[in-house]
Amino acid sequence: MTLKQEQGELCTFELDGLLFGIDVQQTQEIITDQPVTPVPLAAHMVRGLVNLRGQIVTAIDLRECLGLTARPEGSRMVNLIVQHEGEPVSFLVDRMGDVISVDGSMFEPSPETLDRAVIELIRGACKLSDRLLLILDAGQIVRHAAALHAAPLSAATA
Repeated sequence: MTLKQEQGELCTFELDGLLFGIDVQQTQEIITDQPVTPVPLAAHMVRGLVNLRGQIVTAIDLRECLGLTARPEGSRMVNLIVQHEGEPVSFLVDRMGDVISVDGSMFEPSPETLDRAVIELIRGACKLSDRLLLILDAGQIVRHAAALHAAPLSAATA
């Protein structure tokens, strides 16, 4: 979905009390209470791996990715499974919201004053009646996590 698109549906979720959304067409499913196995030397935002009915899936902590406060120890996480280039990826979120329909008149571009790393992950904002919805680019998040993982490895081998 582009910011110019007149209509679309967003799958919404909360992180640290903020409302976020991604294009519903990128979502696959929602799983709760799924154990995450840590991976040594993974990028800081890669929480680990989850077993999705026999398929190993990378779990990305969106709080870490967006520079939000750390998830309180022992708090529940929800796995929002999204599709990226035909492969599932888990985004760890605090709580799922609703699927909402939006139109182009509700969108605003991301402010240029945001941190450059974050501005690449946020497509824009959507003005709802009672709060602001930040729209994330799922593909950029996955690419960002992969780039952070690749940089230390290539630097270590140089």
